[in-house]
Amino acid sequence: MGWEFRILGSLEVIHDGVVVPVPAAKQRVLLASLLIDANRVVPVDTLVARLWGPTPPTSGRATLQNYIMRLRRGLGDTIADNPVVTRPDGYQIVLAEGGLDAHRFESLVRQAEATPQPQQAATLLRAALALWRGDALADVPSELLQREAAAKLAEQRVAAIELRIDADLRLDRHPDLIGELRALVAQHPLRERFWMQLMRALYRVGRQADALDAYRTVAQLLADDLGIDPNPELRQLHQRILVNDPALSERERVEVAAPPPAVPRQLPAPPRSFAGRTQELALLCKLMDAQDDPAGSVVISAIGGAGGIGKSWLALRWAHDNLDRFPDGQLYSNLRGFDPGGEPAAPTVVLHSFLEALGVEPGAIPAEPDAQIGLYRSITADRRLLVLLDNVQDSNQVLPLLPGGRTCTVLITSRHQLGGLVTAHGARSVPLGVLDDTEAHQLLAHHVGPERPAAEPAATAELLTYCAGLPLALGIVAARATARPDFPLALLAEELRVASTRLDALDAGELAANLRAVFAASYHAVSAPAARAFTLIGLVPGPDLGLPAVAGLTGRPRAEVRALLRELEAVHLVSQHVPGRYRMHDLIRLYAAERSQRDQAAGERALALRRLVDHYVHTARTGDRLLDPFRDQFDFGQPAPGCVPEQLADESAALAWFDAEHGPLLAAQQVAAERGWHASVWHLAWATSTFHWRRGHLHDQVVAWLAGVAAADRLADPISKSIALRHLGRAHVQTGALADGLADVQQALVLADQAGDALNEAHTHFVAAGVWHQRREYAQALTHALHALRLHQTLGSSVYEAETDNAVGWLYAQLGDFDSARTHCERALVLSREYDYPIQEAHTLDSLGYIAHRTGRHADAVAHYRAACELYQAVGASYAEGIALDRLGEIEAELGRPEARADLQRALDLYRSQRRPEDARRVEDLLAGLSG
Repeated sequence: MGWEFRILGSLEVIHDGVVVPVPAAKQRVLLASLLIDANRVVPVDTLVARLWGPTPPTSGRATLQNYIMRLRRGLGDTIADNPVVTRPDGYQIVLAEGGLDAHRFESLVRQAEATPQPQQAATLLRAALALWRGDALADVPSELLQREAAAKLAEQRVAAIELRIDADLRLDRHPDLIGELRALVAQHPLRERFWMQLMRALYRVGRQADALDAYRTVAQLLADDLGIDPNPELRQLHQRILVNDPALSERERVEVAAPPPAVPRQLPAPPRSFAGRTQELALLCKLMDAQDDPAGSVVISAIGGAGGIGKSWLALRWAHDNLDRFPDGQLYSNLRGFDPGGEPAAPTVVLHSFLEALGVEPGAIPAEPDAQIGLYRSITADRRLLVLLDNVQDSNQVLPLLPGGRTCTVLITSRHQLGGLVTAHGARSVPLGVLDDTEAHQLLAHHVGPERPAAEPAATAELLTYCAGLPLALGIVAARATARPDFPLALLAEELRVASTRLDALDAGELAANLRAVFAASYHAVSAPAARAFTLIGLVPGPDLGLPAVAGLTGRPRAEVRALLRELEAVHLVSQHVPGRYRMHDLIRLYAAERSQRDQAAGERALALRRLVDHYVHTARTGDRLLDPFRDQFDFGQPAPGCVPEQLADESAALAWFDAEHGPLLAAQQVAAERGWHASVWHLAWATSTFHWRRGHLHDQVVAWLAGVAAADRLADPISKSIALRHLGRAHVQTGALADGLADVQQALVLADQAGDALNEAHTHFVAAGVWHQRREYAQALTHALHALRLHQTLGSSVYEAETDNAVGWLYAQLGDFDSARTHCERALVLSREYDYPIQEAHTLDSLGYIAHRTGRHADAVAHYRAACELYQAVGASYAEGIALDRLGEIEAELGRPEARADLQRALDLYRSQRRPEDARRVEDLLAGLSG
């Protein structure tokens, strides 16, 4: 979690979720002085002035050193990431991205200013303003800081309020704004924009006289206090209201044309057998009907009850019965709040997947969680959408996933009551108890047919007693009975009666002890090979397993494993939720893991997991080579005996495999880390890296390479650590953590130099150039790129030379040296074509197009950009294609060419589909300026 500092209110410090007190007044002044210039060096003289004003003591510098020492000690001098550092000419506080509330506030405001969508802008601005807890630096006793920093922040806050009200006015929320604006003009009587907003709101609700009276009031205030007239814009609005300008009564909302919204259909299949729950189904419908109240809010229903009670069963039945209520789609996620085989799902990960399902391109999803939440709520506002959140741990896991607007429905299942959602968001609880005897009997009869229970009423009653009304238990017993229709039910009842093992509760009071007996009876009913497979599957975390992975885990041929899985599926010990992929209910997984501890030797368990991890390592390596055949290769060794990695045919097959196995791959790396298989941890980070970049899974890239760095540390391998740090640094930069990325890459460079690994050093300098380019420090970036180029030329690595020559050329162009830029890019083009490297050829043509345009060779620029666009389209690089089409269309427009409109329209379509509003707005302006 790291450090979090808050200055939008009283000064607060939090480290890893724990509040760190800063009680001394001078310490607060010193800390605030560093924070307002966070990540910049603050000179000693500046700090002295902020601490003591214009007349500091003669010992001010020495005392400042003492204060710095005390501040570091107060923040935890032994903590490795203590953020206060000493620099040659002053002091600096080093913060990660988002580590200061003021920075998060500014980022959200910038995003709001960049979006043309008023709903999204209003959401982002509300999130920004919610960060304020009072006056900035409220408890920092420094006149200089209050006069400069606090006043500046206060102005930014008021400006954000103005922007938010503008957005709300565009959304026709005039009646709701009048009271707020009355208070704001009273608080800021000389701020003319608030008066204009008030006048507009009053006029739009039919109160022309009140709007004119507001103008007279502000005009008098300005004359009395400042001796000036209202500004021209305010006077013009007054005149338009006087004459009842019809344009003022028109709807002001501005919409940006966009492709049809994605309609997700994520619900799993409905339960085939269902009985009872009529009251609960009716209650859910009643709660849904209450949504028609225009004054209502989003309907949140929380189905609660014990594990195995049928919460998901009920939720899915109701959802499928009511699909017509949700024409805009259904989102679904199992949040694994009580998954015994792994950690609960992080809300940020689920939110990311929801945004993708709603049509947001991965590269267009903001890095900051607050911005992701704002985008999600903007997209879902005014849509009739169902969000089904299954197996929730607590209220905090749900809050970021609540949609916007009043038209969505959220259906939640959890073993907790979720009191926070009830009190804060009006969630309606739907408590779920066990099935009564009649309902349980109906469910069993649905499964096995009505004849058998009727023929054996005593045995049936005994079975229902042991199942205790738990739908999951009833389903497993029914599956066993169905598998042997020639056996009497009394035989099954007798077997359940003598089972003596126990299953510990996952949490207090939510699990009856007899459930383990049900699982044990089913476990003993399958063949020995199927039972062994069952226990081994229980060892594996993650969402599911594919058939080849289970084959690797068990060390058996796939045809045999398919038969074993059918056997387990028949008694409901596993479920095949999509063809060829298998998962366990969380309670069954716990039982399977316990049986594995009892029935399989430690060595056998370790070998099984070794085979599984090697299956993922070596299949991922094959897939990675298909995605990027020019990438460096490493010796991954041989897979464990009995492990047969998948043979992927081509690039499309590799992408499909990575998509399906994304979650299990992360779980396999977790298993390897827990087992101390450090080489496998590193190998999985490497082998998944290209896929993560291709699909935009940048946060997963950070997680994978954080594990890779830790593994390299334990392997005591400086080259592996340097490579891991290089990839981690690039991932940090791509997710917006520029300071972390720079630190990672600098450390990687040191290790590469010490190890004498010239190729790794060249790659790391190339990444360092990208870091400095992101920081817009082009001269520093060029230094690293040239160093990388010289190393690649010395090594004779021509493919990488092409990539680096293009980077050098691009950076020369940014610095205005177009002759050098053209020389390097033309050489890169020759090498790219020689090695049949189409994506690099496209990048280089794009650079040459830029250079030609900047040097007035417009015909050449058009040719280069056109060729780049064709290559980008051929390899599916739509993000880069949009940029190239944008640049191409701009030049064609300058030349008066008719094809400019089609190229700009294609760029606009791509920008909109990728949710890049600033680029889209700029291209719209270009299109609007075209004649004809």
